Amino acid sequence: MSRVFTASVASVYVHYVAKAERKGRTRADVDEVTRWLTGYTQAELDAHLAAGTTFEDFFAAARLNPAATQITGVICGIRVEEIDDPLMQRIRYLDKLVDEVARGTQMSRILRG
Repeated sequence: MSRVFTASVASVYVHYVAKAERKGRTRADVDEVTRWLTGYTQAELDAHLAAGTTFEDFFAAARLNPAATQITGVICGIRVEEIDDPLMQRIRYLDKLVDEVARGTQMSRILRG
């Protein structure tokens, strides 16, 4: 089991937000892509962040967007579409979406609209 599976989402989320803000985007942008991927409402997302939910539990309770399989590309030198472990793939999907936010990609493209 990867160490990231037992890490709290909130402990990494602050880094997602900081990365987006350094590039002129907002926490709202990060929240939007996270909600799109997981199917959580803002209240549910906030509750998970406040509770210190692990990535394992966070994605176990999520209603993954069916369009998530359209997320492709390289993150940490690995193609996200080729990751075998479903949980690791979902975590990397989120990483990839946050990278796209930070790069300034249009939200409609990020959300595979």
